[in-house]
Amino acid sequence: MCGRYTSTRGPEDLTGLFQVTDWRPSEALAPSWNVAPTDQVYAVLERAGRGDGDEVRRELRVLRWGLVPSWAKDPKAGARMINARVETVHEKPAYRRAFARRRCLLPADGFYEWEPVKDEATGRTRKQPYFIHPADGQVLAMAGLYEYWRDPDVTSDDDPDAWLTTCTIITTEATDEAGRVHPRMPLALTPDHYDAWLDPHHHDTEDLRALLTRPADGRLDARPVSPAVNNVRNNGAHLLDPAT
Repeated sequence: MCGRYTSTRGPEDLTGLFQVTDWRPSEALAPSWNVAPTDQVYAVLERAGRGDGDEVRRELRVLRWGLVPSWAKDPKAGARMINARVETVHEKPAYRRAFARRRCLLPADGFYEWEPVKDEATGRTRKQPYFIHPADGQVLAMAGLYEYWRDPDVTSDDDPDAWLTTCTIITTEATDEAGRVHPRMPLALTPDHYDAWLDPHHHDTEDLRALLTRPADGRLDARPVSPAVNNVRNNGAHLLDPAT
């Protein structure tokens, strides 16, 4: 799974990296070295206007991590839906509609996974966090889905509080250094697949699944880092300091 990641690039960088044409400066997020479920996160997505000839816009949006299906009774369901397995994402009721119509990219510097380690002195097992990131330092474009949830307690559709937009990260079998730490990892897309993945008019399930291949071997590095990342209240670049 992916339960924590880092996202420190600002909108100025992300709009250029992903050729974004539409973003709202008022939604700018602070850099985070400890992004956790239910946090606000950046997502790159494409939306078409209501008319047949309306232009498709590539947007940088702020969504809440943890997908809430449109049919959910309340938004608490999102805390359990931070990841979607690539093997079943196209058929699970919570994700299949979003897979066909609402796909996104979630930019990250890297992500954390934990490896059980036995303390020889005490005999106890502790979890050692690792920071896993692209070896070349480039952005990790994690494949994701997003969904809209309508709050039934808000009367007007035009009220901003009426709608909650949430997202999930698609995961796959781990490769490279990530596989040594944990059996699952986020599925990252290469730039040549961005357009097809984000295209809101692309609904062919088999074609879309063909884009979700395992990252190439040798792309990721992993290093043990400070256990301070275990606490979601901790944040800052010091979380990437080498473990002592």
